[in-house]
Amino acid sequence: MARTTQDKRIAFRALHETGCFVIPNPWDVGSALMLQGLGFAALATTSSGLAWSQGKPDGASSREEVLAHLRTMCAETDLPINADFESGYATDAAGVAESVRMAIDTGVAGLSIEDATGDPTNPLRPIEEAVMRLKAARAAVDASGSDVLLVGRAENFIVGRPDLADTLARLKAYAEAGADCLYAPGIRTRDEIAAVVRAVAPKPVNLLIGWPSELTLADVTALGVRRISVGGALARSAWGGFLAAARGIAEGGRFDGLTGTPGGELNAFFRERPAP
Repeated sequence: MARTTQDKRIAFRALHETGCFVIPNPWDVGSALMLQGLGFAALATTSSGLAWSQGKPDGASSREEVLAHLRTMCAETDLPINADFESGYATDAAGVAESVRMAIDTGVAGLSIEDATGDPTNPLRPIEEAVMRLKAARAAVDASGSDVLLVGRAENFIVGRPDLADTLARLKAYAEAGADCLYAPGIRTRDEIAAVVRAVAPKPVNLLIGWPSELTLADVTALGVRRISVGGALARSAWGGFLAAARGIAEGGRFDGLTGTPGGELNAFFRERPAP
């Protein structure tokens, strides 16, 4: 029997209570269903993967496009979906609250709000402004009665401001403002990861591993992280295979790069999958 939206939300919160789980990032229905078939317990959307599939750079998808994507992803998979909701698709806290209400209505089990501005000359919002926006998101979640899990993101390390002390201060403030889970994409070392976990304990931490890493799931679990996402890495991997084959044709007139999963295997998987 397919799970209801509330079932998914309850299951998603339970995943954050103990241990560590991987929450991979599909970019369309097919990739989401394949990850579900591989046995993952939850999924997260990726703003970059979605944008590239639309022929756009990361960050260029509109709120309407993202909401439509979330609605489709939630409807087509039986797994909880955590939304990469960027900075809330709004210029002020009231707008963030409105956007969050719309996202909740799509059926997501969680969503993240980040503190990046999108302006490379001034990439981070002042912490006071970021806190106001997160509090607005918290209020919108609470008013909905949906129990959607709210993730607060400090973007320092991926916007060219790798200041660990400021990152920790931001994450602590976001935890106090009501974030259920904390996330500092771009941290990589064991010391950085451990510092983030300590700073916001007992609240759970999401770790991004979006590049080849020596860290294993067991290593990350031992550091106290509760969940691992991969961001746009799976989408980049798919694009990498596509480009290698296409360049072989375009640049060398060669077709030996046309390898990959047999069509029959893919057809069989999608033909036999149970409806959500």
